[in-house]
Amino acid sequence: MIRSGVALSLAALTLGVAAQGAIAAPAVSGWRVDPARSRLGFTGAMSGQPFNGQFRRWNAAIRFDPARLDASSVRVVVDTGSAVTGDASRDEALPTDDWFATKLFPQSVFVSRRFTSLGGNRYRLDGDLKIRNISRPISIPFQLVIKGNAATMTGRASLDRTVFGVGQGQFKGTDTVAGKVDVVISINATKAP
Repeated sequence: MIRSGVALSLAALTLGVAAQGAIAAPAVSGWRVDPARSRLGFTGAMSGQPFNGQFRRWNAAIRFDPARLDASSVRVVVDTGSAVTGDASRDEALPTDDWFATKLFPQSVFVSRRFTSLGGNRYRLDGDLKIRNISRPISIPFQLVIKGNAATMTGRASLDRTVFGVGQGQFKGTDTVAGKVDVVISINATKAP
């Protein structure tokens, strides 16, 4: 009876120490994006002619530490009505039901699942992207340079717009507007205090 009591006490003590260690683990650093020096863009093609665009309004909640990739995370919320390409007719069409349907789906959301180191300053970010209420897994290879409290990240990922329902009616196919769209990311951020 005494031995079992000692064993239970040791087990409880071990669990308590383990729990304290888990609680005491330092939090992964948060990063504050500088919107003036950051860009969330996209490239596509219409009638065989390439075009570039960007989202003017978006925000990112980033927690990242190269030494703690398993505890790192990112969540990006994009205002789909802020998409611009510099072409008036195309920009007027983007918020409509054929494209982003911004009245029904005002936001697109990306949530990370996993970061993987590819060596040096190269990484891959796997997560889920939701557009028009359709969620699909995507991978974003990126490069990251951290100097003190400043970080610069650049990445590019190819998507098939049709799997998200972006392009309806006459634009559902890929004859006029290519199905492939590249998302181009450039972020400058500082470590949150």
